[in-house]
Amino acid sequence: MRIRPASQADAAALAAIYGHHVAHGFGTFEEVAPDADEMAARLAAVTRRGLPYLVAEIDGAVAGFAYAGPFRARAAYRYTVEDSVYIAHGRQGQGVGKALLGAVIAACEPLGLRQMVAMIGDSANAGSIGLHRSCGFAHAGVLGAVGFKAGRWVDVVMMQRGLGPGADQPPGPGGLELSES
Repeated sequence: MRIRPASQADAAALAAIYGHHVAHGFGTFEEVAPDADEMAARLAAVTRRGLPYLVAEIDGAVAGFAYAGPFRARAAYRYTVEDSVYIAHGRQGQGVGKALLGAVIAACEPLGLRQMVAMIGDSANAGSIGLHRSCGFAHAGVLGAVGFKAGRWVDVVMMQRGLGPGADQPPGPGGLELSES
């Protein structure tokens, strides 16, 4: 397995992986899968901020992707990011998610970011909850029945981990550029 930065050439693979999760899972609350052009635009929006957007390759094929994006748009959240991890169908349970999430965490720490949150769709999503727990995330709460997808109400499990010194000391200058609007 090779972890590397995602490129625009990966957009079709990203769309295929994510599209499967849109159609068959509750890890995302999107109901219409974005196409490759939209995935390319989302990739560009993340990397333009200097945040990591990574893919895992196995035998030359993209087996999963993960990235960090702003948690919220308000300036006070500038030291906090939210992670997203999606693994190709048939590649779960092979260490792809752990390798990707570990690399995203490692890439965020030198940026002066202090917190990473995961907003995991579906309380029954044991794979994602276990992945995050194995990477140092702690349970932070559950938002019950906040999404309605595929004919049922779906929870969001919130998990969180510190980056670098976390909240043990005030942050230095920097963080993400966020607006107040």
